[in-house]
Amino acid sequence: EMEGGTTFHFVTDGIESALEQARKAAGGKDVMLWGGANVAQQYLAAGLLDELELHIVPVLLGDGARLFDNLGDAEVQLEQVRAVEAPGVTHLKYRVVT
Repeated sequence: EMEGGTTFHFVTDGIESALEQARKAAGGKDVMLWGGANVAQQYLAAGLLDELELHIVPVLLGDGARLFDNLGDAEVQLEQVRAVEAPGVTHLKYRVVT
């Protein structure tokens, strides 16, 4: 457990299990999953996300995982909820439309 009460659990038996455990631990409250492109791709492809938050920092790395690749047959539509600009970062929030 980290300062402030944050607890991390690492799950290795699939994304559905991870989400189920998070929902159980949250006791009916909202669940937020953190991760990079691979985590987002898995949950988007499985239809398990209802919102997506992106924090864009303009750092050129030269190469990296493309967020909307590897979605299989999933047809993902996003509806912008919020865009907030701040020094060095833009915060975007989307609703996943099914």
